[in-house]
Amino acid sequence: MAANSAAGPQKKLNLFQLTWPIFLELFLFTFMGLVDTFMLSSLSDDAVSGVGAANQYIQIAILVLEVVGNGAAIVVSQYLGSKRFIEVSRISALAVSLNLLVGLALSAVFIMFTSRIMQAMNLDGAVLAHAEAYLVIVGGGIFLQAVINSLSAIIRVHGFTKQTMFVSLGMNILHIAGNYALIFGKFGLPELGVKGAAISSVGSRLIALSVFVWLLYQILDYRIEFRYYFNWTKEYVRQILHIGLPSAFEQILYQGCQLVFLYYVTYLGTEAMAARQYAVNISMFSYLFALAIGLGTSIITGRLVGSGEKEVAYRTLWKSLKWAFVFTFAMVAVVTAFRYPLMGLFTDNEEIIRLGASVLLLSVLLETGRTFNIVIINSLRASGDAKFPVLMAAISMVLMSLPLGYFLVFVMDLGIVGIWLAIAADEWTRGIAMAIRWKSRAWEKHALVQPEAELEETRDAVPETV
Repeated sequence: MAANSAAGPQKKLNLFQLTWPIFLELFLFTFMGLVDTFMLSSLSDDAVSGVGAANQYIQIAILVLEVVGNGAAIVVSQYLGSKRFIEVSRISALAVSLNLLVGLALSAVFIMFTSRIMQAMNLDGAVLAHAEAYLVIVGGGIFLQAVINSLSAIIRVHGFTKQTMFVSLGMNILHIAGNYALIFGKFGLPELGVKGAAISSVGSRLIALSVFVWLLYQILDYRIEFRYYFNWTKEYVRQILHIGLPSAFEQILYQGCQLVFLYYVTYLGTEAMAARQYAVNISMFSYLFALAIGLGTSIITGRLVGSGEKEVAYRTLWKSLKWAFVFTFAMVAVVTAFRYPLMGLFTDNEEIIRLGASVLLLSVLLETGRTFNIVIINSLRASGDAKFPVLMAAISMVLMSLPLGYFLVFVMDLGIVGIWLAIAADEWTRGIAMAIRWKSRAWEKHALVQPEAELEETRDAVPETV
């Protein structure tokens, strides 16, 4: 089995070098959603509301796919730290084929049950029609995102964050161009509205997928043999699911709660739904730096835990958290200062602008708490300690924030402001718990692999297959 000569020796990872491409990639991904919203807002607020509702289900589907994507990334990271490179190739192939199967199953569900899914959201009229048109296309192509999730996560943990950023840049350019052409009927193409945005999204993902496949074979130390895609091993599946299942379940709980909050908003009217969607898109930019730092730190943490350098991992997290807070405060200051002009970019409806600006003012409370969770939870997962975050999510999100949100919205009559306050309370509760967990160092006993000084490159022993 020959090594991939293009890969070269494993390089020491630097937080800044990892983080800035991740930030740009996340910015571009968020910007793609913002462009969708901006272009669709020129059609109608109903179009924005319908697509926003459909995207709640798309986000949940993507989180299901991250069971494999995130789990594999963390397992690969620790194996890289222990220098077991042949196993890295086998785990990578397993992650791609497993996620493809899950993605195909989800695509089938969206295609067959789109109407039932969206009608369950208490939608009607034009909002329902837009939601169904968008979900059947984007949901039907979700299997493409399934493979992209696995490939990009594996490439990123190898330290090639700049390459994934460039692929995202290309995908965004194609998506924006496709949106312009298909939503508004430019360049001789039909004017498809919401359907055009959906087709553009799926098409750009298809092209990005082909580039990610090529890139995977350029960065691995040992090339993936074709048989690896079908040679599933119990130990690798167990390790991936050990991390991936609780990680994804935590995120599914979060998105499920957001879905319930959205259900609350449907009783507040179309203007409240549109204001929420616009505010969510703007708020994403407030925590992008923290998310990039959290992902970059988790890559380093996985390597350090895999190589047995847990003390270095402990100190690295606190330094990263400090920088995340600095950037979050800076972005929150910008968003709150320009909240009215930012809302005005999407609509001229004064009530929608007022509602959106009122919740953006709460960013300083919400985003600071979110920063704790973004940075620390990612490193807890990377260390192998994935169950504690999901336990806290069940307690804080489900048992505390949902009832609190209902009370604030319908009893105290605070509207969408009550939802933002309930989410902020959850973020701070979990954030403090995560900081205590990291400080306790209980995560140190959850490493998935033991460090190995050397692994013979000719070793070809395969664990028991499923």
